[in-house]
Amino acid sequence: MKIRKATRSYEAWLARHTPLVEADVALKHRRMAEDLFSFLRATFYRWMQLWPEACPDVARAPQVLAVGDLHVENFGTWRDVEGRLVWGINDLDEAYSLPYTIDLVRLAASAHLAIAFRHLKVEPEDACEAILEGYVKGIAEGGRPLVLAEDHKWLRELALGELRDPVRFWAKMDSLRTLKEPVPASAREAMEHLMPEPGLNYRVAHRVAGLGSLGRERYVALADWRGGKVAREAKALAPSACVWAADERGPAEILYQAMLSCAVRCRDPFVQSRGHWIVRRLAPDCSRIELSSLPGERDETRLLQAMGYETANLHWGSKKAMPAVKRDLKGRRLGWLHLAARQMVRAVTSEWEDWRKTA
Repeated sequence: MKIRKATRSYEAWLARHTPLVEADVALKHRRMAEDLFSFLRATFYRWMQLWPEACPDVARAPQVLAVGDLHVENFGTWRDVEGRLVWGINDLDEAYSLPYTIDLVRLAASAHLAIAFRHLKVEPEDACEAILEGYVKGIAEGGRPLVLAEDHKWLRELALGELRDPVRFWAKMDSLRTLKEPVPASAREAMEHLMPEPGLNYRVAHRVAGLGSLGRERYVALADWRGGKVAREAKALAPSACVWAADERGPAEILYQAMLSCAVRCRDPFVQSRGHWIVRRLAPDCSRIELSSLPGERDETRLLQAMGYETANLHWGSKKAMPAVKRDLKGRRLGWLHLAARQMVRAVTSEWEDWRKTA
């Protein structure tokens, strides 16, 4: 199935599970044509069709509850129940039972592309080695949340760059246009549930963010509260694209909350699944981190190791699978991740070139 046909099929399937915003879908299509990294982020559904053919041996690895749509910009920070700053994987929209290798290969492939576009300065083979080194360490140690308090000072300084300044963040939020169209009652209820107090006056805006989920309904409630601003976002959930790629033979349940609950993680108490919405608090230190917002001087090898380690934290939610994962890791030949990532980059590049021809 070619990329155009796959996209039409997937979006028709997705529309049966959640309403789509046509203008955002059109924007997503345009961004898919802009660059290869954006295309990768926007087309997890097509990745799920390509990867068993491009990497058949790697795709036969033991299964865990995996992130699925993992890439180098699916990381961010939040505050845990103690108010501590935590760094880790930010989005679990596509969570599904998959070979553990898929998260590593997709993360490594995204690193390849980030390097090609000069968002990272390490060599591709070194990037893959760093990711795998961090993952193997995390699996061996049983995982450990990356709390940016007493430990990980380097990561805290990296995460809190000047581009995440509160003034800039809230100026961006304030610039969002207030919606005149009706907002689903379930979305309003979900956002109100997470407000700091009941009965708070707020306005609702439509928010355009991300690429993989671009096209789904996404609302943000903005309010002033006791001397500062607050924001709560509700994003529509749908079953993982893995269900579509398997011709709907798999269960269509949404596993976002399940993965939050079982991972080795200091959870964000403001991230909750309510009905078919994932609701979260938005703040300068509670959001996804783009590579472009990181300081120019940074230890990228160490950062990629941390990404690998955090991937292990999520996979440790599948404790029963860990003995099989450890055996499989030991049996993999040297350089397997770099090779698989390179194969997937070639496959995704071919799809992107086809998309651009008719964009």
